[in-house]
Amino acid sequence: MQFFKTIVVKLVLLSIVVMSSTGCKKFLGLERQTDYNYVKQTLDPHINMTARKFLETRSDVVDTASTPKVVDTVFRWMKKGLEYAGIDLAEYEKTGRTYIFLHNDALRVWDKATQKVTGGFFFSFPILVKDASGNVIKSKIDPSQDSIRPALQWSDYSKETVKNYFLYLIGQGEYNFEQLDATNKPIQSLLPPGTVATKESLLGYLNEGKGFDTEGKFYLKIANNSDLGPIVFNDKTNDRSAGYVATNGIIHVFGSTVYPFK
Repeated sequence: MQFFKTIVVKLVLLSIVVMSSTGCKKFLGLERQTDYNYVKQTLDPHINMTARKFLETRSDVVDTASTPKVVDTVFRWMKKGLEYAGIDLAEYEKTGRTYIFLHNDALRVWDKATQKVTGGFFFSFPILVKDASGNVIKSKIDPSQDSIRPALQWSDYSKETVKNYFLYLIGQGEYNFEQLDATNKPIQSLLPPGTVATKESLLGYLNEGKGFDTEGKFYLKIANNSDLGPIVFNDKTNDRSAGYVATNGIIHVFGSTVYPFK
């Protein structure tokens, strides 16, 4: 027992010596620590490139010295969707817009263990399973329900619906933190009012069978009026990172399913 007491006394003395020698003498009330003047700083949000360049530099495999190298592909599935829909990337060079960017996780979360899609747009808007004649197959578990499955690739959806989805994610006008508050700000997108989603997936049956917002508008707001408040899309999805200032507009990035209706 005496051995343990001796060890404890030595440890306490050692702590005092170490902390005194390092200048942190607040321990045991020996001396007050010198105040540190904290200066609040905000990282520069300017990315010094167009929204298109930002998309391309973070979605493609870069060929370095003839050796393909994955640098950063967080927008890979977004770019694949734009290409499938036939949207000209010049749309992301036009000025005076608010661009909603989708991280891969917002579109397709892939579980390596189960080899299944477990999240994102592909999971939230599953595909209706049909037979060779195009008739929807009923669920074996509940015959009153249609059989559905998560999408595996963009081609599971019609090009029309994918194109309209991405048009909905481009807002007219620039809306950053300075233009937003805790009240929903309605923003007109490039999606024409009255657009209806096709019926190959669950999306075509939501929002009273329209799928898309009938006005072609989306909401943005700050979750709370503080510096730390995330930007919320359509009262459903918080941003992953936001407030990027491109040379031609504003970019907000989302990392979970973005719903195309209010």
